[in-house]
Order: sequence, then structure tokens, then C-alpha cells
Amino acid sequence: MDIKTNIFICGKDLFSTKGFKKTNVKEIAEMAGIGVGTFYNYYKSKEQLFIEIYAQENEKLKNQLIESLDLTLEPVTLISQLLIENYEAIHANPILKEWHNQDFYKELEQHYKDGNNRTIDSVRSFYLDLLKDWKAQGKIRDDIDEELLPAFFDSITCIDTHKDEIGIQHFPQLMQYLIEFIIQGLTNHQK
Repeated sequence: MDIKTNIFICGKDLFSTKGFKKTNVKEIAEMAGIGVGTFYNYYKSKEQLFIEIYAQENEKLKNQLIESLDLTLEPVTLISQLLIENYEAIHANPILKEWHNQDFYKELEQHYKDGNNRTIDSVRSFYLDLLKDWKAQGKIRDDIDEELLPAFFDSITCIDTHKDEIGIQHFPQLMQYLIEFIIQGLTNHQK
């Protein structure tokens, strides 16, 4: 195995067990059997390594979600299922869970911005593409601007980062209702 791959594997293991904040370059280098200076020959920072690991995990999640979903389902059912599975997968994966780490969120978010300052996360882009297709097919309300669609789902992420303030005991049920309300509102779908 080459040195960069070994650093990647060791970093992923440490970030998964200790978290981003509690892991340092020295520990990664020691686990990889290299010196700290050698680490910096491959990665300019712990953040750069983490972002590379995060991007790989995020792409894996997107592929798992695509494989598990029935894309012929009605929008309300499909998006609800997608968002719930995405939420559960993120919270089960210590790497992806770091998206909600306030200390690192801005740097990670910046990695997922394109030249126009739009978020380009692979899972997020997957469901936004679905919404755009449904809007073109008339399944999404005409009065909602296509550029506004991402904001509905970004607000869910924002709420998730404040679950302690909302009340953790209410949070899972609150998220299910909010997802349902947003999708029903976008599609004019009534149960």
C-alpha cells in the first residue's frame, strides 16, 4: 500500500473513532508509521485529509441511497424516504456526522461550494435534480422559484444543527413532520 493511501486509511479510522476535533496530525502519522513531515508531503493539513475522506463517504452514501430508492414513487413519498434515510445514515456515520460540527462546518461547507457560491454536495445535488425534474413535469408547484428549492432543504440541515436548543426529545418527530410539511407544500399533495 502506498503512503498516501495508508495516511487516508489511518486518518479515516481515527476520525471515525475520535472525531475530527480530537484527532491530530501526529496521531495520524504515528498510526501510519510515518513522520509528521511526511504527512505534510501528502496533505497540507488535517482538514484537507478530512475533506477528502468526507467526500468519499458522501459519494458512497449517495450511491447507497440511489440503489435503495424506488425513483418511480410519488414525490412526497420518495423525498420523505430519501431525507429520512439520508438523515439516519449521516447520524450513523461518524465521518458524515461532522457536517454538523460547528467548529468545522464552515470549512467543510466551503469545500462544497462552486464558483457561484452554491452548495454542490453529491447527495444534496441528487435530490435537487429530482425536484427540478418534477418541477419540469408539473409535479412541483409553479409558483415556487427553482432557485428557492435548495433553501427548503438547507433549512432542515440548519434546524438539525440546533436540535439541542429545540429539545432533543422532540427532535426526531419534529424532523419527520417538517419534511412531510415541506414536501406536501411543494407538491400541493394532501394525505
